[in-house]
Amino acid sequence: MADSQLFEDTFTISAINHEKYDRVGRLTAESESHDTKIHLDVNTELYPITEGDRLHITLASTLSLDGSNDHGKEWREVGRGGQTLADFYDYVCHGKIYRFDEAEGNNIKVFVSFGGLLLYMDGPYKKLTPLKIEYIYLLMKKT
Repeated sequence: MADSQLFEDTFTISAINHEKYDRVGRLTAESESHDTKIHLDVNTELYPITEGDRLHITLASTLSLDGSNDHGKEWREVGRGGQTLADFYDYVCHGKIYRFDEAEGNNIKVFVSFGGLLLYMDGPYKKLTPLKIEYIYLLMKKT
């Protein structure tokens, strides 16, 4: 995992809730090591998913392959004319980590908003330590 990649793991989807919105499903998933749980809103019209799918998820501070900061640029401008981390994934969102809470034991809760699509993570403090209140990219692909 490069310095710009703050978190990386593979998750298995255990449930998808489509009750609130037409084109958005809130997936519930657990990491392969069973230590991190997530709830993530996904535009299922753009990126169809089903229960049992395995997703490789990365949270990164930049899309630049060399790890250089791209926060001065509009997100659409990042990577114009060159390859980026996004080229290796199927679904990419840009958002902001906005809150942390304590959880049971040595776990913490992390809350991220991607323009209204939300991510909630509950996992070990050591694994989620690189995360802080900042803008990040969520990159996801099926495995």
